[in-house]
Amino acid sequence: MAGRIAILALTDGGLQLAKLLAGQLTGSTVFPCRGRLQKILQQCWQEYEGLVCIMATGIVVRTLAPLLKDKRQDPAVVVCDEKGKFAVSLLSGHLGGANVLARQVAEILGGQAVITTASDVLGHTALDLWARELDLQVADKGALTRVMGTLVNQGSVSLYSDYPLPELPDDIEEQKNPQTADLVITCRTDLQTTGILLHPRALVAGIGCNRNTPAEEIDQALQEACREHNLALESVRSLASIDLKNDEPGLLEFAKRHGYMIDFYNREQLNGVENVSTSAAVLKAIGAKGVAEPAAVLASGGGHLLVNKMKWTNVTVAIAELSFPFEHTATTDGRG
Repeated sequence: MAGRIAILALTDGGLQLAKLLAGQLTGSTVFPCRGRLQKILQQCWQEYEGLVCIMATGIVVRTLAPLLKDKRQDPAVVVCDEKGKFAVSLLSGHLGGANVLARQVAEILGGQAVITTASDVLGHTALDLWARELDLQVADKGALTRVMGTLVNQGSVSLYSDYPLPELPDDIEEQKNPQTADLVITCRTDLQTTGILLHPRALVAGIGCNRNTPAEEIDQALQEACREHNLALESVRSLASIDLKNDEPGLLEFAKRHGYMIDFYNREQLNGVENVSTSAAVLKAIGAKGVAEPAAVLASGGGHLLVNKMKWTNVTVAIAELSFPFEHTATTDGRG
């Protein structure tokens, strides 16, 4: 497991084991906790991605109970006895990485990892991990949990995708009908299906804006464009614009706020894109026949325009779709 790891120990024997473990567990820090367990555990809960608690499981559960929020937010928690015989994956086994951490601890100490998540025990794909590896945004996380139960109980689930996929795990079966698939990979929000929508990062938003347009206006424009065309905002992968905007404060702030990369193109590149709308006013002002549409097409690798340019007072938005959003994605079977 990557990330910062806190190793907490209560007894002298536990502390010795913690120091031994820290010597081989990258990114780990030892915390002696005798008489201060609650305070230190609360601090580490906020600051570390993983916790290894060398103490009884019961005291860990009682101390952590008030801190628990959600498996997508809580750090990984592994409990280990002070002889190092067992490393129990207690919390956030899949998404948090506790299953991986438990195996690492057990390997270092020569003990046994204790994994209780059903998909791991039965050898099935952990759908939440698989979705994360493909950078799929889950529209209904609670429903995904139910589909994971279906996978465990039935041995397989069905999947429909609007896009070519990398090789699938054996227990995920691709089908051509989105209406009855258990899982549906699409950028659309209005697809008729009983399955769980998984939104891929497959959209590029071309942005044109007036000088000193606030980030909030750009944000609102993109939201409206997606909503009007039934596209998932979560599917936006990146932004694109003309190189004259590479120092535009509002655009840069908007991109930073949402973690978007921005591709900038010069006039010649934009003017070389065919089958996009043109503007005489824009051509006269900046020497480019358009910004939003050709920038989106270029950044998507020549993808299809799903949203032709939409104009607001200070912002223009167009959205193009990548044909192969998973082209450079290498995945595992979701089992760590």
